[in-house]
Amino acid sequence: MIEDSFLYQEIHEQPRALKALLAKERENIEKLAVEIIHQHISHVVIAARGTSDNAARYAQYLWGAVNGLPVALATPSLHTIYKRPPRYENALVVGISQSGKSPDIVSVVAEGNRQGALTVAMTNQPDSDLALAARHVISLHTGLERSVAATKTYTGQLMAIAMLSAAAAGDRSMAAILEQIPAQVEDTLALAPVIARAAERYRYMRVCVVIGRGFNYATAFETSLKIKELNYVVAEPYSSADFMHGPLALIDEAFPAIVIAPSGLILPEMKTFIGALKERGAEVIAISDDDETLALARTPFKLPLSVPEWVSPLVSIIPGQLFAMYLAHVRDFDVDRPRAIHKVTETH
Repeated sequence: MIEDSFLYQEIHEQPRALKALLAKERENIEKLAVEIIHQHISHVVIAARGTSDNAARYAQYLWGAVNGLPVALATPSLHTIYKRPPRYENALVVGISQSGKSPDIVSVVAEGNRQGALTVAMTNQPDSDLALAARHVISLHTGLERSVAATKTYTGQLMAIAMLSAAAAGDRSMAAILEQIPAQVEDTLALAPVIARAAERYRYMRVCVVIGRGFNYATAFETSLKIKELNYVVAEPYSSADFMHGPLALIDEAFPAIVIAPSGLILPEMKTFIGALKERGAEVIAISDDDETLALARTPFKLPLSVPEWVSPLVSIIPGQLFAMYLAHVRDFDVDRPRAIHKVTETH
């Protein structure tokens, strides 16, 4: 039974894990936020791979919009292969890694330390190489993640990013909203039966696109990754804006397009975008709380609550995780042990 899998259990552990992170790391994150302010940090560089890299995309939007900080994704090969690391003056250098073991991610944080930058590790392993290399550690408190496909560590990373943003901004209203997220994730998990039934329709799908924009650009990438690694499907992620610059030519009759479109400033554009897909015959799977948007879709996944757009990736990823899991299940794949990949991947 799918309910016996580690993946199913870990997806459903996310409300508990998020509560633990909120309770146990608040004081630590507030102290780090004070240091960020006092050091007059001008920009952020984040080193990450895979799922953690998708969390970093969320930080690009949130820390940019709320904290006014330009956020760049690091290029670890400049450290490990070319031996030509960039300068990190006035930077916050962050390593995000579930295991904290990947040497290339560790190398970026270690170089940041060598140059005197403020360094932070976000990891589920507070005794890992990454944690030892950083001046500050934000532990995710998710508990052991046994399934190869990361789920609860991803939402933990998003929560840690959001907590640091709220603390650095001194915004108590943001902090109050974050306190409500575990319950809202719990409510969203109730979509499981609907998504399980929908997965049957797509069991022979071999290719699709996953579209998001703004804060949910990260959600598109993470949903795409979960579909790829669990189902061996070519699932390409795009910004809706980028998709109109050429990839739109991919769309023809019955082409599956997953669109993440929760309420917010970006929603009107996403409705127009869905209309453009439908004109070309696409089969739209929509993840949204907006009834008009859902009415445009062949397969609607209705988010049960509306949340502020900046925090919506913590909720909107849940249908993507469930869809990838149930799709793999109806295809008779082992959801805990996808082929060719391992829980810890050490890149150099």
